[in-house]
Amino acid sequence: MILQSLTEFFDRIKAEDDNPYGVPTPGYSVQNITFRIVLNPDGSLVDIQDARETITETTKSGKTKTRQVPRTVLVPDLGGRSRNTKPYFLCDKLSYLTGFDKDPKRAELAAEHFQASRERHLEWRSSITDPAYNALCLYFENFNRKDHLALLAEVSKLAPSPVGVFRVLPSKKDIHDHPELVAFWKIHGVQIRSEENKKQEGQCLVTGEHSTLARLHEPKLKGFGQDSPLLVSFNDNAYTSYGKDQSYNAPVSEDSVFAYCNALNALLSGPKSHRHRIPIGDVTTVFWTEKKTVTEGIFAQFLKDEVAASPDPVTTEDQALHTQIQSFLKILRQGGGASPSELGDDPETKFFILGLGKMNKSRIAVRFWQVSTIGQTLENLQDHYTNLALTRKKDPHPFWKPEFPSALRLLEETVRGRDRKAIPPLLAGQLMQAIFNRTPYPMALLQGVINRLKVVEKDPQGRTLERVSYLKAAILKAILIRNFNQTINMSLNTDRTEPAYLLGRLFAALEKTQEDALGKVNAGIRERFYSSASATPGSVFPRILRTYQHHLAKMDGGMKTNRERLVQAIHAPLDGYPSHLTLEQQGLFAIGYYHQRQDFFTKKETTETQPA
Repeated sequence: MILQSLTEFFDRIKAEDDNPYGVPTPGYSVQNITFRIVLNPDGSLVDIQDARETITETTKSGKTKTRQVPRTVLVPDLGGRSRNTKPYFLCDKLSYLTGFDKDPKRAELAAEHFQASRERHLEWRSSITDPAYNALCLYFENFNRKDHLALLAEVSKLAPSPVGVFRVLPSKKDIHDHPELVAFWKIHGVQIRSEENKKQEGQCLVTGEHSTLARLHEPKLKGFGQDSPLLVSFNDNAYTSYGKDQSYNAPVSEDSVFAYCNALNALLSGPKSHRHRIPIGDVTTVFWTEKKTVTEGIFAQFLKDEVAASPDPVTTEDQALHTQIQSFLKILRQGGGASPSELGDDPETKFFILGLGKMNKSRIAVRFWQVSTIGQTLENLQDHYTNLALTRKKDPHPFWKPEFPSALRLLEETVRGRDRKAIPPLLAGQLMQAIFNRTPYPMALLQGVINRLKVVEKDPQGRTLERVSYLKAAILKAILIRNFNQTINMSLNTDRTEPAYLLGRLFAALEKTQEDALGKVNAGIRERFYSSASATPGSVFPRILRTYQHHLAKMDGGMKTNRERLVQAIHAPLDGYPSHLTLEQQGLFAIGYYHQRQDFFTKKETTETQPA
């Protein structure tokens, strides 16, 4: 089903005008080019240029920054390359095109690569009459890397494994784009690959048709760092059966393999991958729809870019896009009363979501796979954001209190210092699956947040951070609603009588009393007692209630009276203090604490805005 859906996606995007996804035609592959070797007509070296392109990005703070990225180019394809020496045609790694490797230990191997590439290009010299190709052959005959070591060393720094192409002056086209070379490869490329690869015939699992089967499922996947893993591979006898080797154990035609691999690469690393790819932790999620839709183009922004849009109009150069985003926001907001039809999309359009996790350098695992509709997917996403929703201030900081927090921001709340590298390996995939399937959130998410609440954290300036932050409280609220069937309000609920919720409110009231009486202290009851109060309240609350009386005595007037009434109202329904609280109850304790803290400041704002 996955391969079939990807193959259909390839057919869809291949038919779009101007090839916006950059998918190749048979015999070609998409490569990320970092350098260009420029030659004179006599084959002498002019320069080795940086072929990367500069892109401009806008940060969350609104600032712009530029960075250089490899240029995506369609080049002749000769299939995969194992550890053995195998030169490509007109495009290759630095060692194959120049005989140079930045690692001195690989100098001998680099010389072997260059010699193999030299032999391959000279072999076809008599078949190609393009003068530029003759210049290329002269280059391979006469080039001496020792004369250009400094330049080659600089080129090797452009990327971990820089890949380059050739250009011969005065042409402004790379050699592989010359019409005569294109015509040559169209005729001879398939033949050359057929000679190098053993062919078998059989029934394709994707199309059901009888055709030539692929020995390897390539091109390899991009977008996973320096490694190039495969989605389907059989690299050990333990995985084979009936005497079949390699990918003949999963018989898929060469055409279908070409289609699904390039479709997946378009989603992972193509020119429009930012609209289809969401990397979170060790999981990369890609999604697409069965036909071109507005939802497909803006969906990723709400899971990756953390849109913190206001319902009020904002300035934008693309009013159409702005209108689409506002319609999407209306769908996601609680009670929006909108549907995908407002975007011009059919709610019944199929929506595909694929989660991929890296097992090792050569293999990819499918973490989750979902086929739904746009309407159902947006309903699930809207339910997720509704579960997270808490009352926010009128103008919350978009970073600390986003209306639509990304999955990555939620996962960061489970680790110290929001260190993304410390996020548990499987948690990202489990969270994404829960969001898209509307299934219970992973319990590891609850455990991670509870563990973080027990630790005092400080910012780089040494200031103590808020114990129960907006995002931590939002996560706990969502888990209590979905996993434990609880009803949690967005703000303080004075009618709740569960001991855990009341104890959280009580702790917040006692903490606020200390603040009002003593001001800022180095280590207040929050820093000293929150962890034990939320887990074993029976051993803590009698003690902090005694200190509360001393703090209350230092307060004056109506504030003292109001605080005493509040503490009595919270305490009255309690019948003692539990010896310990379960994980679920600790989450409810934190929600009660957060609600009461926010209520203190909400009342203060209301009082300040009243006319004299």
